[in-house]
Amino acid sequence: EKGIHPTAIASAFLKASEQATIILQGISKPVNLTDRDSLLNAVETCLSSKVVAQSTDLLAPIAVDSVLGIMEHQNATSVDLRDIKLVQQVGGTVDDTELVRGLVLHKGSTKTAGGPSQMKNAKIALIQYCLSAPKTDMDNNVVVKDYAAMDRILREERKYILQQCKAIKKSGANVVLIQKSILRDAYNELSLHFLAKMGILVVTDIERTDVDFICRTLGCIPIAHPDQCLPDKLGHAENVGDVVMEGGGSKVTKFTGVRNPGKTMTVLLRGSNDLVLAEASRSLHDAQCVVRSLIKQRALIAGGGAAETEVALQLQHYAESLQGKDAHCVKAYAEALETLPYTLAENAGMKPIHVVTELR
Repeated sequence: EKGIHPTAIASAFLKASEQATIILQGISKPVNLTDRDSLLNAVETCLSSKVVAQSTDLLAPIAVDSVLGIMEHQNATSVDLRDIKLVQQVGGTVDDTELVRGLVLHKGSTKTAGGPSQMKNAKIALIQYCLSAPKTDMDNNVVVKDYAAMDRILREERKYILQQCKAIKKSGANVVLIQKSILRDAYNELSLHFLAKMGILVVTDIERTDVDFICRTLGCIPIAHPDQCLPDKLGHAENVGDVVMEGGGSKVTKFTGVRNPGKTMTVLLRGSNDLVLAEASRSLHDAQCVVRSLIKQRALIAGGGAAETEVALQLQHYAESLQGKDAHCVKAYAEALETLPYTLAENAGMKPIHVVTELR
């Protein structure tokens, strides 16, 4: 509208942005990650506007502890939030949410064959092959003409599956995680029966996307063939067992006492329905992002539009030291910043002009 070329506007806005960053750093308050109260105050501010605000006293410490728990060292400048797994379970309330320094799988162990549901000093094998009889190719068929041939096939299937189960038992594993298969059945009733007789706890239908997280948490290596069932590929945990979710009736499998804590964390989220769970998950992720931001830049600034107003005032003075188009563009940049406190005051039902004037 003023006839200034977009390139000149962009160049001046970049100058204003750099100056605004310097101003914000000057008015910021350094924060130490060992100062738990400051971290909790920042996270509670984030959660106060969420639907789950009434559970802030529980969720804020969980957000802080989960992010600080995966820091590689005290001087780390970033964390990967994908190392924190959020497991959602319907039932109970948000107040039942807990932080697990280990692993939680969203389903319980398989009990159809009467196998164990609790295991101490667990040695865990994650298998990616199928514990079921092999199938023919797409174009081939097996024609059975009499009962003797059928009986022979069943005996061979039984022998084949038993050999696979013995290989798992020989490795020393007492907990088996079976990855979900799309080609054929990842397991059958016969394989579950054999594993149950051997006293092995079985958890089925492990998603392919969860394999990497499970391996980093438990320290195990995926096993792609029965011949690769070796003790050095097993993960370890002090206790593995089913936990009944109060209020929902469903079960989860909890792994605690892992040997290398700190690489991953798990948050078991509870809620009365899917909508509450989804909102709690988003809110907790936002809170974790606040802690991650504090790890990247260890400083806090005032909220409520105060920082924006201070930057706008100082940019107005900075614009007076410039000449020509740059001065005009930086001034416009400063005026735009005042829109934030104005909008906040308007949304709060206050008199925006009066509030912004007082802030200045």
